[in-house]
Amino acid sequence: STGSASRGATGAGSRARAAGGSPGGRGGRRRLIDYPREGRTGFRRWIPSWRLVTGTFLFLVALAVGAFIYAYATTEIPPASAFAGFQTTTVYYADGRSVMGEFAEQNRYIVGSDEIPDHVKKAVVAAEDRTFYENPGINPAGILRALYLNVTGKDQQGGSSITQQYAERYYIGQTTTDIPGKIREAFLAVKLARVEDKDAILVNYLNTIYFGRDAYGIEAAAREYFGVSASELTVSQGAMLAGLIPSPNNFDPAVSIEQAQRRWNYVLDGMVTTGALTQAERDAQEFPEFRERTRSDTYGGPNGYILDMVRREVVANAGITEEELDTRGFRIVTTIEKPLQEMALRAVATLPPDHSPNLRTALVTLSPTDGAILALYGGPDFLTQARNAVTQDIAQAGSTFKPFTLVAYLENGGSLKSRYSGRSGLMVEGFGEGGARGPVRNFGNQSYGELTVPEATAASVNAVYAQMNVEVGPERTLDVAQRAGVCASWAREAEDCSLLDNQAVPSNVLGTASPHPLDMAEAYNTFAAQGVHHQPFLVRTVQYVDTGDVAYDVGDTTGERVFAADVMADTTFALRQPIESPRGTARKAREVGHPVAGKTGTSNENRSAWFIGYTGHMTTAVALYQVGQDEDGRAVQETITPFGGVSQVTGGSIPLDVWTAFMVPAHADREVIPFPEPADVGEPNTPPLVEVPSVTGLPEAEARATLEALGFVVAVVPQASDTVPVGIVVSQDPSGGEAEQGSTVTIVVSTGPGQAEVPDVVGRSEADARAALTSAGFAVAVEQRPDAAPAGQVIDQSPRGGQADRGATVTIVVSTGPPDDGGGGDDDGGGGDDEGGDGG
Repeated sequence: STGSASRGATGAGSRARAAGGSPGGRGGRRRLIDYPREGRTGFRRWIPSWRLVTGTFLFLVALAVGAFIYAYATTEIPPASAFAGFQTTTVYYADGRSVMGEFAEQNRYIVGSDEIPDHVKKAVVAAEDRTFYENPGINPAGILRALYLNVTGKDQQGGSSITQQYAERYYIGQTTTDIPGKIREAFLAVKLARVEDKDAILVNYLNTIYFGRDAYGIEAAAREYFGVSASELTVSQGAMLAGLIPSPNNFDPAVSIEQAQRRWNYVLDGMVTTGALTQAERDAQEFPEFRERTRSDTYGGPNGYILDMVRREVVANAGITEEELDTRGFRIVTTIEKPLQEMALRAVATLPPDHSPNLRTALVTLSPTDGAILALYGGPDFLTQARNAVTQDIAQAGSTFKPFTLVAYLENGGSLKSRYSGRSGLMVEGFGEGGARGPVRNFGNQSYGELTVPEATAASVNAVYAQMNVEVGPERTLDVAQRAGVCASWAREAEDCSLLDNQAVPSNVLGTASPHPLDMAEAYNTFAAQGVHHQPFLVRTVQYVDTGDVAYDVGDTTGERVFAADVMADTTFALRQPIESPRGTARKAREVGHPVAGKTGTSNENRSAWFIGYTGHMTTAVALYQVGQDEDGRAVQETITPFGGVSQVTGGSIPLDVWTAFMVPAHADREVIPFPEPADVGEPNTPPLVEVPSVTGLPEAEARATLEALGFVVAVVPQASDTVPVGIVVSQDPSGGEAEQGSTVTIVVSTGPGQAEVPDVVGRSEADARAALTSAGFAVAVEQRPDAAPAGQVIDQSPRGGQADRGATVTIVVSTGPPDDGGGGDDDGGGGDDEGGDGG
């Protein structure tokens, strides 16, 4: 019936819902998200309900808030970036004010808040983040505004707040451009704004930000652009620097003055807007004068050698690493006196320009008071030739080594009053093959008689010093050299004395060793200090720039006495003679106007030339040498090519010229410090007795060589001899026995038959004339001719009077009587008279 039909329909519907599912899902449950929508057909099924939209929005908001809270909570403030703390190490001259150079990974000088003027801080706030003091670390409005201005091409303005930039540079250490990085940067900025004081953030930011020209931080920027410290920046200068920050290279006034001025105006206008300036103050500003950009090569030029030495010395002595020198920030005060360094450069510049390009020049000056290096020239440019001529190169010492033998001689009881033969070619033990006796030749093969030690020092006589060195022992010469400072210098990579290996031989007095110029300067500086050795040093103090604490101090520089004062007084007296003696090799040094002691040096084949001299104020060594290449391309020393108008470069020529060109202005207005008087140590020597050989009958050259080889001085007396051939020794004195070495042996050398007075025999008979001439030692030739004189009478002679060699022929003309009668006879006679007259 009707009821049954109704129930059936209802049951069918129930089954249909069960099969198709209800809004609640199977079993009558509702879906969590009704999408696509149940009960809708067509496109309506895809239109979400307002409940779904609202729920989704609230869910996403909650998710974002949760993510923000989580990200903020988990964002930690990291340690400051290593780069943020990098500071520049500055190297100063001895005055502590003049900058010599810098070491830096980044050019940065960290300064405190009180060293940054308020108007500079306000300029940066006006330029970069005008809501800095109010915002929570980020400035959303500023980000949107910057985006709009940049897109529309108007004035650039940073989208990041100062705190964000600070976070990016000080903590993250690099610029971030990706979205996750920017989000992390923003979180960090917000957290920093909550935990750090705003002024601290601004100061750290100003010490970190890049201003162009390799300048990091406000202090480096102030120095680079204006040559002043940050504390001295004016309002106008501060505004210009603040304007650089968004794009330092583009806004550098040296690159585009128009853009720089536009940014400067923008900053000043912002300072008016923020209340940092009144309009009147803003109107009074003028665009500042700025320094042109300069190329900075720390190691460029001659000072690069000094800066390299500074690094080495600090690392070796101060316990500071290379990395710390470039990043920690130190204030290093050296011993280099700027005026003296400039004088040294000018002195080297006096070298004649026609020298070989392979010529190397070294100049170094030390203080005898403490060993401080006062000036140094190691080469023209460290960047093109990094090898330091003063500390790394070596050059054969030549005669500058003789003073070490002099000191050894005086310490061994020798006296300045002792006398030695100065003959060139003198035979001396140890100078021949295998250590046998051999000849010692003086420079230019010049010979001298007996010389005192100061006289031999004045003329740099090899023969005398060779005898002295053999007398004391060459090992003592090496010992003196080492005590004086050769080998003691820090300039060597390893402390050894290999340069003196195999030098314990008599010839070491002639300077066969090849030391560094600093070694020789150090040794002579010991003489200048009258026997007190000082280790050379270049760095006096090192301080931390941020705290001022002393990281290193050179400490005690009183030195160590290594030679007795009386020995040094005599040494200095002898070394004054090359300058003061008329025969001295270094007389030009008198131009200094102060007492000077020193020694020239020239090596074999002129491979090096030196002059080292000292006064009471300083010791200066100048060395010249020339570097070539052998067949295998290895560097070797070669003979110095003559230049500057000299045929041979010796120590007494161009090195002395350079030394004098430096020392004359270096001593201007200095008080004269006298040297001590000589102490006359030791006892004068007694020359050894030597057997005098007989040289009678020998040729003069052979006799001279025989006697000189034994150390005698030879005096030659010429004498005519009718019996001994020319050039043969007739006699000698002494003729035998023993005589002191260095004494004189006189030899009489035949000049052959001598001359005699020619008798005048005109008017005599032929017989008498013959007898007179023969008796005088002459041969006689007779000619006859008619003459009015009686027959047999001498009417003429040739030569008639004067001197003539014995044995020479004298011609006499004898009359044959009056001529016969006849004109022909008169004519002949007349002709004979004429001829006779011509002959007379």
